[in-house]
Amino acid sequence: MEEEEAPLLTSSIKRSSGDYGSHDEGQHDQHEESPGSRRLSYSATDDSYHVHEDADADLYIQQAAVFIEDAIQYRSINHRVDSGSLRLYRCYYSKICQWALGFTIAVVLALAFIERPSSLTYTSDIRFKPKPWEPPCGLTEGIEMVCLCIFILDFTVKSYLIGWEEFRMNKWLIGYVVVITASVIDWMLSVSMLCNENLRVRRLIRPFFLLQNSSLMKKTLKCIKRTLPEIASVILLLALHICLFTMIGMLIFSKSDDPKKNGEWETYFKNMPKALSSLLVLLTTANNPDVMIPAYSLNRAYSIFFILFSVFGTYLLMNLMTAIIYNQFRGYLLMSIQTSIIRRRLGIRAAFEVLCCPGRGHTSTQSEGHVEQVAVNMFLQVMDRVHMKSYCRQAIIKAAQEFPDGFINGETFQRLFTELDKDFMKEHPPKPEYSSPILQQIQYMFGHFYIVVLGNVVALANVICICTVLVLNSEKSASEKNNFYMEILNCIFILYYLIEMLLKIVAFGWKGYLSYRNNIFDGFLTVLLLAIQIAIFITYRIPNEDMDPDQGRVIVLWEMVRLVNMLIVFRFLRIIPEIKLMAVVASTLVDLVKNLRAFAGILLVVYYVFAVLGIWLFKGAITPPLNMSLISNYSIENKTDGPFSMDCGTFEQLEYWPNNFDDFASSLVLLYNIMVVNNWHVFTDAYSRYTTEWSLVYFVAWWLTSSVMWVNLFVALILENFTYKWDRSNALSVEDVERIAYQSTVQLIFREHVQEPTEEELLTQLQQHPHLHLSR
Repeated sequence: MEEEEAPLLTSSIKRSSGDYGSHDEGQHDQHEESPGSRRLSYSATDDSYHVHEDADADLYIQQAAVFIEDAIQYRSINHRVDSGSLRLYRCYYSKICQWALGFTIAVVLALAFIERPSSLTYTSDIRFKPKPWEPPCGLTEGIEMVCLCIFILDFTVKSYLIGWEEFRMNKWLIGYVVVITASVIDWMLSVSMLCNENLRVRRLIRPFFLLQNSSLMKKTLKCIKRTLPEIASVILLLALHICLFTMIGMLIFSKSDDPKKNGEWETYFKNMPKALSSLLVLLTTANNPDVMIPAYSLNRAYSIFFILFSVFGTYLLMNLMTAIIYNQFRGYLLMSIQTSIIRRRLGIRAAFEVLCCPGRGHTSTQSEGHVEQVAVNMFLQVMDRVHMKSYCRQAIIKAAQEFPDGFINGETFQRLFTELDKDFMKEHPPKPEYSSPILQQIQYMFGHFYIVVLGNVVALANVICICTVLVLNSEKSASEKNNFYMEILNCIFILYYLIEMLLKIVAFGWKGYLSYRNNIFDGFLTVLLLAIQIAIFITYRIPNEDMDPDQGRVIVLWEMVRLVNMLIVFRFLRIIPEIKLMAVVASTLVDLVKNLRAFAGILLVVYYVFAVLGIWLFKGAITPPLNMSLISNYSIENKTDGPFSMDCGTFEQLEYWPNNFDDFASSLVLLYNIMVVNNWHVFTDAYSRYTTEWSLVYFVAWWLTSSVMWVNLFVALILENFTYKWDRSNALSVEDVERIAYQSTVQLIFREHVQEPTEEELLTQLQQHPHLHLSR
């Protein structure tokens, strides 16, 4: 066998300030070595190897550990790989640093609540809203500058770690620089004007800090951007539908010579803008059947017009839009998830490549050529350094230790990390062993499933008793209610709960009892109920039927009983884990909170931007009359000068005064009320009267963004999550559903629809790594 001599794996970290990891693809064999790089060569004769290493083996292990962590978190591996940079990289992605960065983002976003206009008042009702506390000039500005300095540090570390070449291609980092620069300039203008400026541009761009810090948010935003052309086509069809019916409606409900027949025209079809807004609101069913009543009362045939409009618009086009948004977005999301899966496989492959070096498990024969392998002992050293979930680490290490020859090839190396995609079945500790026959009998009885059923029946009986008492006392005041019987019932049920908890602890042991999530929930509420009941006994002694419920004590008896009853009703939720469908639904809700935060994050960004725009456009637009006490439906005429109106169903008549854009908090609540679309036409009508009819553009844009597009996406993702969980739980028992810990991340929800990358694709991408050169 001829002597081979070639660099197998090299790292091209160049520390000069003008070259951030750039390399020459055609000169891998001749590049200059640095302290963070290595060049490996070997010679083979008759199954013996002479290995020459120019770098410390600890660097290879460190590189492999970081690549595996990148794979676990679906991060890109295109970063510097010298020893110092890897230490900085791991420090940057440590929990402390990431939590600190997340906290900084939360602080800078929360500044909107205390900046002018401040939200620090107990009410947002403009009729009697007190003057809010305004922070002194420099307080919020100082906090914001600290946050901006942290963002500058964050950008500096990120740009250094990925290198100049990667930075130039990263639009998000370039945008990060632009946003920070614009924020600093606007901050300087604020300080120079002593905080008296009317417009703070940086408030509008603050949500960018939240977006750029989440890779899944970036992917989601990219998918939404790609879906917009399809959404625009349906919106165009929807607009055509509304315009067509508007013109037909204006022709049908034109002004008549008989004033008694002009109700529909006067209220809804007086002019083109009013007709358009009336039918747009009808599309959301918010003003149905109000919009058709004046015409319908004249002739029942007029109802056909409104029914046809709703059938085609609400039930066909709107649902078609939902289907198109979901289908197109899901397709683009799958493409994005494909990238995440490739990142995971690429990270694992990169770890294998830095470990399978000559003298570290690499073997070669004349017949087989290169057979790359990794020594198990080196792999175990890597796993000791990787930050990952303990059960995944144990499963991977256990599988690696089963190789008889002590080596792992590339395909097996990838297969080891399929444990990351598997569900974790929680194992409960063994039950304690008792020698006493009585304890054995207790253990058998209270470890049986029938005891759980009995406990649920007792909890149901308790809730029924509370409901009965509430119905009987529904029209009585606190002083008229007799809490004696309620207290007796509560004492009996709480005593049962306490005995049940203690005997279950005997049956399962402390560790076994606490290994069940429903037992933790049950036990916590039982202890809390017992503590409140003891407090009642200390305060009131033993209640009797003739006692005065309020004798000047600190806490009224009824208030304490009401708290006990609320906790008992809340405790009834213990039945959820015992019913399979309910358990799956509950776990789906928990997973939505944990794993779909990126989608809620983008909705938060949209809320933030529209709230700031709303403050800019409509702050102080709606003002109440100077003397509201003299105004009522009977004291003034419906027709008044100016925008004020007391017509039935108007903003003023419904007393919607707390809904306004006068501060950030009230703006968020108003946007939520519009997103729900119930009575949203009341707000559009009010702001059209107090400002201009063009204000409708703002509200329609918010409705399309939040209610039409984003809510539909969120519903679709809930369906995907539930379907994923339900399909995987079909073969499981109720107990297994409670024990299993689903790894239902967004990547795994769509995992079955994603194609695995081939080895050639992985090696091609590794060859393009800006800081790690692989030669074959």
